[in-house]
Amino acid sequence: MAIQNETLPHTSGRPWLPAALAAVSGAVVIGVLGLLWFGLQAKEVASSKVVNVPFTTAPDFSLGLFDGSTFNLNSALHTGKPVVVNFWASWCGPCADEAPVLENAARRYGDSITFVGVDVQDIDSDAQGFLHKYGISYMNGSGDAGPISVQYGMRGVPETYFIAPDGRLIRKWNTLTAADLEQFLGELQHASSARSG
Repeated sequence: MAIQNETLPHTSGRPWLPAALAAVSGAVVIGVLGLLWFGLQAKEVASSKVVNVPFTTAPDFSLGLFDGSTFNLNSALHTGKPVVVNFWASWCGPCADEAPVLENAARRYGDSITFVGVDVQDIDSDAQGFLHKYGISYMNGSGDAGPISVQYGMRGVPETYFIAPDGRLIRKWNTLTAADLEQFLGELQHASSARSG
């Protein structure tokens, strides 16, 4: 019996080519998935401060203030000044970061913009200690804070609402920086003067 020499088909001089193409294809797929994930994360971070609101006109409310008086939103708006409403609590870390920023703005813009703080889910003595610690001079209170926060669809503290004199909600924002606040106060003043002019 004769033994035949079987010859295998001769491959080109690049036996590594299929493996290299597979590796490059895999790297491209992983890269595309990575970019997609990064884009979704960036979108989530960017949108975490901006919160959709189920109303365009701010609901009226009356807030019992710590000094014993009452703040009424519609009455404040009838003065022709826009209003900044900040929901906060003494136990909230980001609220502590925001407090000096809001106080600084309230001192600078107090003649043209009304600032009011709504203390929620807190103990009044802790809230007053917080106000003292950060030297907060604008109006603050906790009377009826629960129903007000529900009315405004509050999801957590801090949340700040920028309201034009005609009651339009210009913006809602979580955790303000000084730059955020300057930008939004500018938008608020522009929206206020555009309607009155």
